[in-house]
Amino acid sequence: MKVKLILNHKNRTFEVTPDEYLLDTLRNNHITSVKKGCNQSTCGVCTVLLDGKPILSCSILTVLLEGRHITTVDGIQSEVDKISNYFGEEGADQCGFCNTGLALTIYALKKELKNPTDDEIKKYIVGNLCRCSGYQAQFLAIKKYLEDSL
Repeated sequence: MKVKLILNHKNRTFEVTPDEYLLDTLRNNHITSVKKGCNQSTCGVCTVLLDGKPILSCSILTVLLEGRHITTVDGIQSEVDKISNYFGEEGADQCGFCNTGLALTIYALKKELKNPTDDEIKKYIVGNLCRCSGYQAQFLAIKKYLEDSL
């Protein structure tokens, strides 16, 4: 069946099966910036934005998304570059596998919460796991990105 999505601000049509998850649809169509991690909705690596809100693409069927806006890091590249620079400055980009999902979550956080507290930041990103770090460098990078965006 065909499903029409607005992917990174462009109308796209995908051929999908009724039981196909968005993550698989994207990767099957060579959109590899969306990573496949746990495939169990627990790590956040596959995060994309659905109408501007972070979701786990391994947990939502593509057929349910007809006409919806999906954003990957490819659709917000200039913001991702800024986030990446802060991660590099703070030494928070060890293996980088979690970075794309985390970058999308941070971007959504910036859009949704104005002047978030430390606790609000931590709560917002709780679904994005990193197996390399202790999160302190990432947290500092996130704070600097949010402060710079004010």
